[in-house]
Amino acid sequence: MDMRSALAREDGFTLIELMIVVIIVGILAAVAIPMYQVVPERSRATEAVAGLDAVREALRVYYAERQTYSNPSFTHGECVTVDGILGIKDTDLGGRYFSVECYTFDGAPTDDTFSVECDGSASTAPQAADADGIVATIDESGEISTSW
Repeated sequence: MDMRSALAREDGFTLIELMIVVIIVGILAAVAIPMYQVVPERSRATEAVAGLDAVREALRVYYAERQTYSNPSFTHGECVTVDGILGIKDTDLGGRYFSVECYTFDGAPTDDTFSVECDGSASTAPQAADADGIVATIDESGEISTSW
């Protein structure tokens, strides 16, 4: 074997190839990390949405029985479990991040409309600090909006 052929055959990567790989990984990380930072808030908000779904169903039953969503007890900021009118118990809405205090009427329901809000800043649940700043609302059509 000649000395030139032994020197010409080199195994491994060049510095430029390694730098290109590092740059590509950096770009991928710069794009992926902000996308994944939203995932925990979105997953916590699903607990609020599930509770709001239960409230919506209770209000639909209330409407089917009375042909109206309005009631003197249903006022803006009042907890949805007020006087047990909807048949929802405090334990039905208690969760890991949101407690019953979070679920309130957003404005007074009218004959044909309602809006209920779940605000994590009012929570007394075990992990309430993680729900602070998460707000979800639902109306009679089932339209859900969340923010964090």
